[in-house]
Amino acid sequence: MSSFKITNETLADGICACPAVYEDAESITGLLVRTAEWLRDRGSNQWSGLLEGQDTHDIMGSIENGHVFVFKKGEELAAVVMLLPEPSEWDQTLWGDDGHGASIYLHRLAVSRRFAGQGLGARVLHWAETAIDYPGKTRIRLDCVADNDALHSFYRRMGYEFMGADASGYHLFEKELAAE
Repeated sequence: MSSFKITNETLADGICACPAVYEDAESITGLLVRTAEWLRDRGSNQWSGLLEGQDTHDIMGSIENGHVFVFKKGEELAAVVMLLPEPSEWDQTLWGDDGHGASIYLHRLAVSRRFAGQGLGARVLHWAETAIDYPGKTRIRLDCVADNDALHSFYRRMGYEFMGADASGYHLFEKELAAE
């Protein structure tokens, strides 16, 4: 299990954050697949593996380990994010050998289309940076496909620094967390 402390469970508009539980798995998987379909329909291959049944980030294992967080309005799933306190094999491949001890790895941030256009993605990202404390972690790292310019722009607006491109076609971003 993860060692973390949520310091703020409430986002704006009555949306609450909490660790995902096994009962959330079906709705989380559905949201991720619908998001992958939406991305595909807009010409992006981001998360295309999900449409082929691949789960490179082990959603079920990550739920069991306390690394997946859901954002709900009442009982309705509005968004999800995965925060890994240790690098996955994927992260180690993309990032190499340096900086893992101080890093949180953000994956699978998805917003339900019903809540899209309301700034929820930015609020979830901000929540991951400020409303959950992982002792000893000083930065968040994330990646996305190299051809998703809108997502690159979003991460830069949110204060993430472009750290380079991986040879396999991914862009790497990192943000230092504010000191307490």
